[in-house]
Order: sequence, then structure tokens, then C-alpha cells
Amino acid sequence: MEMGAGHLAYDGREKRSVLTSAILGFGLDFYNILIIAFLMGAIQKSLSITLTQAGIITTVTLIGSVIGGVLFGWLGDKIGRKNSLLLTLLLFSLGAIASAAAWDFTSLLVLRAITGVGLGGEWGAGIVLFNEVWDKNRRGFGSCIIQASATGGIAGAAIVSAWALGSFDPDWGWRVALLTGGAPLLLMVYVRFWMPESKVWLEYERMRKAGELPPEKSAADSPLIEIFKGPSLKYTLLGFAIVAGYMFAFYSVSVFMPGHMLKLGASPEVVRNISLLFAGAMGATYLIFGWYSDRLGRKLGIVLPMLLSLVGFAGLYLSKEEKFTGELWTWSLFLAYLVWGCGQVAAGMFGAWFSELYPVETRSSAVSTIYMIGRGIGSLAPYAVPVVAAMSGGNILNGILVGALAALICVLAALILPETAGRSFDVIEAKAR
Repeated sequence: MEMGAGHLAYDGREKRSVLTSAILGFGLDFYNILIIAFLMGAIQKSLSITLTQAGIITTVTLIGSVIGGVLFGWLGDKIGRKNSLLLTLLLFSLGAIASAAAWDFTSLLVLRAITGVGLGGEWGAGIVLFNEVWDKNRRGFGSCIIQASATGGIAGAAIVSAWALGSFDPDWGWRVALLTGGAPLLLMVYVRFWMPESKVWLEYERMRKAGELPPEKSAADSPLIEIFKGPSLKYTLLGFAIVAGYMFAFYSVSVFMPGHMLKLGASPEVVRNISLLFAGAMGATYLIFGWYSDRLGRKLGIVLPMLLSLVGFAGLYLSKEEKFTGELWTWSLFLAYLVWGCGQVAAGMFGAWFSELYPVETRSSAVSTIYMIGRGIGSLAPYAVPVVAAMSGGNILNGILVGALAALICVLAALILPETAGRSFDVIEAKAR
């Protein structure tokens, strides 16, 4: 039974509500992830937290997001995409609000870990529901619109943190900013009353409860086990390689480049303007590659941007220690960084491609687990890059070349993974597409 048939189809209002919820959810997800980074300097002074402890908080939040990705991905297959999304929004909202009341390192560590668990589940729940609702011939473009909303979260975190720290006492500014992380509670109301549940999942659940599933479906293991069996195992491992390679390449540059630009003479205002240009370029490029991926396929939607990213890596390396002289558009480091940034839109393909590989009963577990574990592996880049840099003369640009290797791994894995663009979602499907 196909998605487009009769009672499994969606009207325009339902589609718009899912798209709106996914955009706001992912934007707020990124907002909550990044606002703590903008506030960490003030938090360190207020709570007497060391730089090492600040790093531990970031790491534990990330570990929480991996746990949340696996947990809420599994729940999405068990209790529904919508219910799983509601739980993630509730958890990371309450965690963000409670973080504003932290009184020392330990309390902040625990509360950000809880926030991380909620943050880890949001992307998978939202993106799977979106792809099950949206037109099969426009999934790539829609997924890229959602991914592009991260730029709004980045800008929002920068603006709100600057406002709060500049408007309130140092011991209160960061608390006020963290309180705004509870905004997803308002989104929960919208999701609860206006957003539909996945109809293909509801039909599968109806058949399961009525005993109408084929024997092989009735006897299947837990979704978290099924994604590591048979053909699904190949797709899951390749998915890990794609996401981990992408994330490692992303973190290898994004974490270090602002500081490197300051070292080369760019003022904080220039670095801020570069960040805004970077976000704008990424947002536009997301839409371009998303549109083309529905016509040329998911494979090229990842391979072409990552090849562009490799050009950016080469440009960054060749720029060496060129100082900023006051003219942004003649600074080779900035131009290479912009090219590299446009290549990061490959992430827009993850939701659509991985959703199209798995059947309805394991789709949420697969998509969320692949993304969050891959992101966890990729987050090792901030530790690896300084080590490589130290071994090769101390220049951070030598260190980030390890990110180029990760980008190449992403490309190779994407070339192996089967093409899926335009596939229909049926209630009963093979265990792997």
C-alpha cells in the first residue's frame, strides 16, 4: 500500500504544519547547542569553571545527544514520530531552562547532559516524519530547507547571547539567555494540536495490532537490532562513514577558524561579519543543491558539495599565514573558507537519503542512530587537529588537513551507497531498500 493512496495521503495544511515544525525544531535545536558556546566565557567567570571543565561540559552534552538519538529514534518506531518529537522537545526545553539555575560545575554538567539527550532525539524524529509526509519528488529540497534553518539558530544564538550579556549583570546575563532555550515548549503546543502523525506508521501499527503483518515482519527483532542485520547492516555502516566523515571534516575547520582569523589580524567584528556571510552562503547553497538532488539524485547531492569542500581545504592550506590587511574579498583565507563552507551543505541529504533506505518499522531508529553516532565520531576532530598540527610544525592549517581525509571518506562511502531519489514509502516494504 503506497503513501499516496487514499487515507495515507496528506493535504496541504498537514504538509505545511510538518514543514513548519521541522524547521522551527531544528533551528531551535541548533540554537540550544550553540548558545552555550557563546555564553561559556561568562559562565566560567560566574561559576568559577576552568577551561578544562568547560570542555567536559561540551563533551558530556554531545554524549547525551548520542544517547538521545538512539533512544528517541527507537521510540519513534515504537510510539510514533509525533510522540517521540514531543518528548524530545519537552526534555531539551526543561533541560535548557533548568540549566539557567545551575549553581556550580556539577549541576551545570548534569543539566546540560539532560539537555543533550533531548537535543539528540529532535533531528531524527522531525526529519523522518517530514520525509514520510512530503512529496517523494521534493524530499531533497525540503530536507535542505530544514537543514538550512540551522543558520537561523546560529544567528539567533549570537544575537540573544550578545543582548543578554550586554543588558544584564554578568552573573545574570547568561542565565537569562539560557532561559530562552525553553522556547520549544511553545512549539510543543503547535506540534500537539496541528501536526499530524505519520500515516504510514499509523497504518503499520494498525496492521501489527490486528495481526495482519507478514510472518517475517511479525517475527522481526527490535528496530535497533534489525538495522544491523542483512542488507541493512551495509547501509548502516556506510551511513556511519558518511556522517562521521562529514562531521569530522566540518568540526576540523569550524572549531578553529574563528580563532585563527583573529590570530592573523582580523578583528572580532570582521570575524562576526565573516560568520554572517558564511551562514548566508550556506543557506543559499543548501537550497540549490537540495533542488538539484531531487533531479540528479542523493549521491551527487553529497559527492558534489564534498568535492567543493575539498577544494576549500586545499585553499585553506595554500593560504598559509597570510595576514588580514583590511580588504576581506582579497584575503585568500576568507575566500577559501567561503568555498569550504558552501561544501558543507552535503548534510542536507542525510535525512532524505537515509529515510529512503529503510522500511517504516526501522526508519526512525536507523536515521537517528546513524546521524547521532556519526556526529559523535566526527566530534573527535577538535582533539585530533591540534595533535596533527603539533606533529607538523604547530600550524593549525596543517592540522585541519586531517579533515580533508575525512571528507574523502564521506565521498567514497556516498559513491557506494545505492541511489534512492524518488522512492515511494509503502506500509509493507523489504527490510532494506
